[in-house]
Amino acid sequence: MTDTPTPQGIPAPEGVSDLIDTDYEIGQDNIESKIGMFGFDIHNPVFLVSALSIIAFVFYSLALPEQAGTAFSWLFDTVTKKFDWFFIASGNIFVLFCLMLIVTPLGSVRLGGVDAKPDYSYIGWFAMLFAAGMGIGLMFYGVSEPMSHFSSSMGGVTSEAGARTDWAPLGGAVGNEVEAVRLGMAATIFHWGLHPWAIYAVVALALALFSYNKGLPLTIRSAFYPILGERIWGWPGHFIDILAVFATLFGLATSLGFGATQANAGLNELFGIPVSSTTEVVLITGITAIALISVLRGLDGGVKLLSEINMGLAALLLIFVLLVGPTVLILTGFVDSLGAYLQYLPQLANPVGREDVNFSQGWTSFYWAWWISWSPFVGMFIARVSRGRTVREFLVCVLLIPSLVCVLWMSVFGGTAIHQVVVDGYTGAQNADLELQLFKMLDQLPLASITSFIGIVLVIVFFVTSSDSGSLVIDTITAGGKVDAPVPQRVFWCIFEGAVAIVLLLSVGGLQSLQSMVISTGLPFTIVLLLMCWAIFKGLLAERRA
Repeated sequence: MTDTPTPQGIPAPEGVSDLIDTDYEIGQDNIESKIGMFGFDIHNPVFLVSALSIIAFVFYSLALPEQAGTAFSWLFDTVTKKFDWFFIASGNIFVLFCLMLIVTPLGSVRLGGVDAKPDYSYIGWFAMLFAAGMGIGLMFYGVSEPMSHFSSSMGGVTSEAGARTDWAPLGGAVGNEVEAVRLGMAATIFHWGLHPWAIYAVVALALALFSYNKGLPLTIRSAFYPILGERIWGWPGHFIDILAVFATLFGLATSLGFGATQANAGLNELFGIPVSSTTEVVLITGITAIALISVLRGLDGGVKLLSEINMGLAALLLIFVLLVGPTVLILTGFVDSLGAYLQYLPQLANPVGREDVNFSQGWTSFYWAWWISWSPFVGMFIARVSRGRTVREFLVCVLLIPSLVCVLWMSVFGGTAIHQVVVDGYTGAQNADLELQLFKMLDQLPLASITSFIGIVLVIVFFVTSSDSGSLVIDTITAGGKVDAPVPQRVFWCIFEGAVAIVLLLSVGGLQSLQSMVISTGLPFTIVLLLMCWAIFKGLLAERRA
């Protein structure tokens, strides 16, 4: 079929494409009106159900904090302990599915039609991928996770009443510093490499394929047309989109909570600003206000510009630590860590019969649920900026290249911190709280005040780009797939994300509450992603025949 106009801001396919013939028009179920000078264009019932449910949740958490805290703790324990095998097995399926598409003829399909051209250069594209995808997480865990796995591996296996009580990955490496470093880095790369980016890639590919090639709205439900047909416009589709809104909002709120605690720790280390809930609330409020400015400036003037600035600052900090730190050890460690990752990958990815339950449930299950909760947000954002790429080019760039950069980041920051322990005998970073470990590591390097300040700026700007991008994505879903909905709606969701993060941080359990909500929304959305793989396969087959 040839290209035909597609309404509401979604570009029509260029050249031959397998457009889906449906009578549904983007926005036909929307409520469009104006209150004063502010217009709105919202999907009924996705916007109303999502917004009202989240408002009810916020009031419940504020009104009954003790009861809410107990419920959050129960959710976290139940899902991580009962469904850890499901999360791990699903992650493996997503990686294998993406690798299969890379090496088969299906990888030659071009997103946006056979004649489509990319909207962004590689540099601009990569910058937006990283800023939206893992920015705050890399800052928070860049030192703390390699250090945690190294320390627990050195401690080896401990048991009580026949059950393991240690947090070491696999069997640990008690007393063996060299192997503890390798196992610690392998475990870290496992959580930040192929698996999370495969999760993002599946959602992004589904959205891009069914929107740019098939002419459907840019919403999660569109990917299920090969499975549900016209029923995606009814309640099955409404449910999928509402679930995507919940997953996105709570995944973002968790990341914003991590960002606030780390920024607070850094400000305390540099300027003596007290570490407290009040400070964190002020930080979230102030940074949300900055995100609102970015929202009003639009995609190119807001997220794209901030992403490129942040990538420049992150690259400068990375190069600085690489040059003034143990350079040779970092570079050799980068290669050795990749080897260790490949060596330990089959064991780390094993979903059944695990004895390292604290590691597989407390680390891996939470991570997979967190990435899956982020996937509607990051996936839709990647889809928005990836039109014109072939499926193979898209998957290689989204899956392999970011994974290598994550490995480099962890090798530089985590490797430097571990070197300080093993060679220099400095345990300041090792003994510090997670959110403070980056700053304690930088404290032992030249220009510590400057680099720590840059670290705080990076956390804040990653915070802003995540909030802005997230509000863009949630607004698109709750506007029925329209990408040009009124700006006040994005402002609403931007403010709402900050409010949810504040409420969960202030509730009993703090970050534990944030993690619990990520887990609870990540579980059902994992099923959505597994079905999405089948829908992508059918969609690409039809595209190849067009």
